Amino acid sequence: MRLWLTLITLFVIFLPTGSLAQPTVAYQQRASQLLDMLSAPGGEDSYFSTLFLDAVPVAQWRALAADLRKQHGKPVARGAVQVESPTTGVVEIRYERATIGFTLVIAPQAPNRVIGLQLVGARQSGDSMDKLLADIAALPGHAALSIARLGEAGPVWLHGHRDDALMATGSSFKLYIMAELARAVAAGERRWSDVIPLEHKSFSGRLLTSPDGAPMTLHSLALAMIAESDNSAADTLLLALGRARVDAMVGLSGHARPAATLPLLATAEAFALKMPANADLARRYATATPDARRALIAANAKRLTAGAVDIGTVAEMPTAIDSIEWFATPRDMVHLLDWLRRNGGDVLPILAVNPGIAPADAKRWRYLGYKGGSEAGVIAMNFLAQGQDGRWFAIAASWNDGTARVDEPRFIALMTRALNLLAR
Repeated sequence: MRLWLTLITLFVIFLPTGSLAQPTVAYQQRASQLLDMLSAPGGEDSYFSTLFLDAVPVAQWRALAADLRKQHGKPVARGAVQVESPTTGVVEIRYERATIGFTLVIAPQAPNRVIGLQLVGARQSGDSMDKLLADIAALPGHAALSIARLGEAGPVWLHGHRDDALMATGSSFKLYIMAELARAVAAGERRWSDVIPLEHKSFSGRLLTSPDGAPMTLHSLALAMIAESDNSAADTLLLALGRARVDAMVGLSGHARPAATLPLLATAEAFALKMPANADLARRYATATPDARRALIAANAKRLTAGAVDIGTVAEMPTAIDSIEWFATPRDMVHLLDWLRRNGGDVLPILAVNPGIAPADAKRWRYLGYKGGSEAGVIAMNFLAQGQDGRWFAIAASWNDGTARVDEPRFIALMTRALNLLAR
């Protein structure tokens, strides 16, 4: 139950002024009654539909409501109501120590009982960037963050915590593939409509079940790689574009220490190296120069395939996140985001498909692009944002813990706070 509550409190909601439609009388009534439902037990059978109570029994609902009161104090008032349709919207409830946003869905037929309710965010009272930085510094293991305003002369650094620390960034490396693809398209070397075979399938993602060699456009592969973090799409693009060219983009886009991460491993190669059967290769790889690493990968290509990966062996505990990874500092990632802002072209709409945070928060920005990465012991989040006033910003952050899985919902909540504080 506690886990369910944690999973649905990932996002901080700030409702924009104005709404898409005016609430109906029935919706207003149920929105106002939500305050009572959260304040004390009772009345659930007349407020919630049978469908809802089958999924969330009364006892579970009461425990969740009590947990919210424990965390945030008593509910004191209903706040703004933003509706998307006569039956669906977002309702703010003001607690003593926070403002909570709920997606509320009512049945279209009278008596319009509630059929859906999901907590989509908690905005802390009196939050500040200093408090956020302190919370990031308090994370177990090692965390790093950089926030910058992006201008014609490059990033202007606004806030940071260990922002020059090299961090494992997981699938964030796919942004380098996107940057090289954008360069190649702009140079006339490639077209988004070019079709290539799906030749390098990895160990996870939707495309894993696609037929071997399935014809796909570069645009389709790029969209899957970014919006879904599909590993087969990433490996196919990395090797089709040419690893040497993507590696060159690492330095071109502003990485301060490219040798720390080169060559960029395909996902199948990286996780094959983490397998116990390849421990000898992993030890050699970790201490080798970039050129020696390239030679090792080429010489052992048959051992470093998706077929060698048993993902269960690395799913629960961090494995070689300090040696077999994709490394960058938060400032490196900000430079990469700035390069994409200035040169990305059609990459920008692809980055915006999955904004990484709740839609209600993403709408506070004129544009919000995102790519993150995660595995056991690693989470990274990278945002390219344009404010309603036209100014551009970048936020890049990573959290590594070599001893345990990181709390991904906790980190997502921190990054959502950062974006909303910046948007203010």
